[in-house]
Amino acid sequence: MLINLSDVLSERHTMVDETVQMEMDEVRLKAGRYPIVRKEPVHVTVTHIKERELELHADTRFSVVIPCDRCLADVEREFVLDFSRMVDLAASEGELKEGFDESDCIDGYDLDVDKMLYSEILIGWPTKVLCREDCKGICNVCGQNLNEGTCDCEDTHLDPRMSVVRDLFKNFKEV
Repeated sequence: MLINLSDVLSERHTMVDETVQMEMDEVRLKAGRYPIVRKEPVHVTVTHIKERELELHADTRFSVVIPCDRCLADVEREFVLDFSRMVDLAASEGELKEGFDESDCIDGYDLDVDKMLYSEILIGWPTKVLCREDCKGICNVCGQNLNEGTCDCEDTHLDPRMSVVRDLFKNFKEV
């Protein structure tokens, strides 16, 4: 969604206060695509500070389906975004002042809301997603979800240094 910033950047410096729909239907990362299942409208305010410096503020909430890192079950993760950015349209990336962000979401007189949100999603993306705190994961041999039940596979991921002890127990089993 594009918001026209010509009123803010003109001589009048009128503040922009709009509520727009998020157009993203999924979050695309190198790791995969994650569908957005619920989303609320995005409230955006753009205020002129001085010269070509602007303050952008946005808030919204939405939910993304991400697979559990251990068992691959779908987990619905809610994101609540409420952030402000200070941008200087006159400065190049190498000249950014301290406290100012890149203006990569502004092209000419248009603010790309989805691009701005995408940057914030990347910052807040979870490093580990679990369906529950005590998730057991999946069996390395057969792929059985160990949260739903056990499997009859031999536990082969033991420490190889313990193979001698394991062989001793196998050899001296009672019949």
